[in-house]
Amino acid sequence: MTRSLGSVLLFAVVLSVSCSSDDAGGAGAAANAGGMSASSGVGGATGGSSGAAGTTAGSSGGNTPLGTGASGGASVDAGMQDAASEDSGDADSDSGSDAGDTPEAESPGGSVEPPPATWQEHWFEHEQTLQLVEANDWVVLYFDDDVDRARTTWLLPFLTRVWKYTVTHYGRFTDGTRDGRLYAIYHQGKYSGGHPSTYFDASHDYRNASDVGPGPFPDGDYGISTHEVSHIVEGASRGVHGSPAFSIWNDSKWAEFFQYDLYVGLGLTDEAGRVFDDFTNKSDDFPRAGTHWFRDWFYPLWRDYDGVEVMVRYFQLLAEHFPKNGDSYSRDLNFGEYVHFMSGAAGTDLKAQATTAFGWPSEREAELAQARADFPAIAY
Repeated sequence: MTRSLGSVLLFAVVLSVSCSSDDAGGAGAAANAGGMSASSGVGGATGGSSGAAGTTAGSSGGNTPLGTGASGGASVDAGMQDAASEDSGDADSDSGSDAGDTPEAESPGGSVEPPPATWQEHWFEHEQTLQLVEANDWVVLYFDDDVDRARTTWLLPFLTRVWKYTVTHYGRFTDGTRDGRLYAIYHQGKYSGGHPSTYFDASHDYRNASDVGPGPFPDGDYGISTHEVSHIVEGASRGVHGSPAFSIWNDSKWAEFFQYDLYVGLGLTDEAGRVFDDFTNKSDDFPRAGTHWFRDWFYPLWRDYDGVEVMVRYFQLLAEHFPKNGDSYSRDLNFGEYVHFMSGAAGTDLKAQATTAFGWPSEREAELAQARADFPAIAY
């Protein structure tokens, strides 16, 4: 999505990301200190199959897309999901040895005041008067006048499952007062991608918002919606504003971990298999040409270090130990610091894995040594 300079600067202030729905491999733009600036590239987060499951996820480990790793990883119970239960949003799921033991969150927290019947957009080039379509205790759904409501009845139950899973594992996205629900906005044929905002941001009236533009939205078109939710997670996790690793993994790479784990956790085995193939085959030119972020980094982390829990621990360590200015991160991570914090989350030294995935230039060794000195409480 093309942005003016003013819009780009506004993105940097509010930690929003613009994601193109038709650029499957584009890299994100540079991040501001502790935040995210405008970027493009959904990184494979477009469209997809219906995701109807009903099969048993593999449990033999190795590189099978739904296999469990040495530490348990995430898996799916046999036969828990079929197309009908996906639409109803009533299916249960088990996301793994650790994740499966996590009680489902009872609420998203914060204010649950009735949402307004209309919401006037006042961000970037958006100027629609949005209409409240549906809402429940977890998700509030807004459309512009051109969205085909007959084709979108699946959205509220699906997004409810997505937000419940997100809050259950990554924690609530509220300061206790502001609304902790997901505000999902959909347009038809007006914008080329989507963007998020969080309860920290005045730009979207202090709501956890996913704003998606292209349409149409047929049943099973999960990609861009879940991609934007991943940015809400990284931009406001554990009560701190900002994503210090955004300048390292850019627009798409963390999103791939989030989406794959989410689809496995929700029992969407077809969709999990589809994105596994897509993400595994994808390469990027950062931090070096031919980097396979998912194949060589995020999937091994998911497989070997407790599935979703490895990133839950990463965000928690970041919130506890990384420098902040008030309730926002004060700067970005360098690469050595990133590997140090991820090693703490995994409970093992990930330098060798990082070398395989990203290379290891001499300056990175110095960064890692300094990170260990600066953050000695991060143990592994």
